[in-house]
Amino acid sequence: MWFRNLRLYRLSRDWGMDAARLGEMLAVHPLARCGSQDMVSRGWVYPRFDGEFVHAVNRCWLLALGVEQKLLPASVVREATQERAAKIEAEQGRKVGRKELRDLRDHVTQELMPRAFTRRRTTWCWIDPVHGWLVLDAGSDAKAEEFIEVLSRALPGMPLRPLHTQLSPTAAMTDWLAASEAPAGFTVDQDLELRSAAQANATIRYAHHALEGEEIRAHIAAGKVATKLGMTWADRISFVLTEKLQIKRLGFLDIIREQAENAENADEQFDLDFTLMSGEVARLLDDLLPALGGEAKTE
Repeated sequence: MWFRNLRLYRLSRDWGMDAARLGEMLAVHPLARCGSQDMVSRGWVYPRFDGEFVHAVNRCWLLALGVEQKLLPASVVREATQERAAKIEAEQGRKVGRKELRDLRDHVTQELMPRAFTRRRTTWCWIDPVHGWLVLDAGSDAKAEEFIEVLSRALPGMPLRPLHTQLSPTAAMTDWLAASEAPAGFTVDQDLELRSAAQANATIRYAHHALEGEEIRAHIAAGKVATKLGMTWADRISFVLTEKLQIKRLGFLDIIREQAENAENADEQFDLDFTLMSGEVARLLDDLLPALGGEAKTE
């Protein structure tokens, strides 16, 4: 259980929810299989095979949103629609109009959906109610928004908000590079994206490239700002910090992986991995927030 791409949210410390109650509320919205005419179905699944929608370990909770989606390629629908249209034109000696073509496409889609293959994926969520964290493992905005939407339906009025810091990640990362000095506890790696503040979409990307020296500082002096920066925390976790305060390409280094090799069975291994992952990420966030000026105050 190792998260890869983090989306960070804050929960009110006085939320007052417990794992048992949360599990009951999620159980009202379990994942159901797609119906014959459904393209997608979303709902909660068991993080482990124990019949519980909330997997609780060391005061941290693990949730899993299941998504089942029909795979019906547009090219298949288009080809079948064109065949139907060609048959009509041949048999009736007339051209199929635009509206009729749209109706044909809709009819073909409805016919093919029951025979379409389905794909299932899972979006994972770690909740630390003691310290007020909700962390998603989601590589895209769409998956994060999908999770929050389904969670909000299950828990109306949940006190949840995205994490905001006093310094924007862009300003902080640019300052670190300009000064050639990473914040305490961190080192700068060799991946960077710079964007021009004056020219839209003017971007420079460095991969596996030394970032110290005059070249980077010259770009910054010319008005470019850092939008992505590869970093390592405490020689334990590597990651890429983005301008949206997302943590991507999270990599747990060997020193942590070695600690997870003492489990006696799959269940114990799962819990050990989750405990190590959540504990290390919590410590990383404890150091990252001060490096970004602390958490922004909310009214």
